[in-house]
Amino acid sequence: MNELTQLFLIDYGLNDKRADDSFADYYGYEKCEQDGYCIPFGDGPKPMYDRQVAKSVIMNMLGQAKRYVYITTPYLIIDNELIEAIEHAAIRGIDVRIITPHIPDKKLVFLMTRSHYNRLMRVGVKIYEYESGFVHAKVYLSDDETAMVGTVNMDYRSLVHHFENGVWIYNHKVLEDIKRDFLETQEKSIKFELGMLKENAFQRFVRAMVKVFSPLL
Repeated sequence: MNELTQLFLIDYGLNDKRADDSFADYYGYEKCEQDGYCIPFGDGPKPMYDRQVAKSVIMNMLGQAKRYVYITTPYLIIDNELIEAIEHAAIRGIDVRIITPHIPDKKLVFLMTRSHYNRLMRVGVKIYEYESGFVHAKVYLSDDETAMVGTVNMDYRSLVHHFENGVWIYNHKVLEDIKRDFLETQEKSIKFELGMLKENAFQRFVRAMVKVFSPLL
């Protein structure tokens, strides 16, 4: 909790120049009480943050996975680099599953999220939509070894423009709870298959136009 408080104060200090930044001297990571590590991190736009930390964490999880990567995200509006990272993981045999909402909060964003389904399903990615409500969790889990939980949506604005916080977790028993929650959510979700999202010419045109403005969504 102390580390997350520090991250909040850092972001606050970036936006309010009157803030005292002495708290930054205490930033670091702590060993969890149980086995494993929990490392909080902040992310945000340039020039305040030099790197896209959250995106790098997701890319590394996809690239280093040996068995599976499970993702829960409210939005799926991602650039070609992330799409290809997901595809490459699936092509090399990784069990990639993504849960998004079935009940949208923003219709255009929902349209953009669905626009990636067919491309990803063609290479073996399993797509689910949570049917009982709007799922707002942002969870990334791999191989029972690593996870990222926080405020990071899988969309362009969150990964590039917004101030976000996350916790990277390694080899901690809480991973069992995260996996159990994902699988229980999956049971309450609709699994999509190729051919389920049929589009007419007008719908394809709308999706193409929305993609142009996806960085603003």
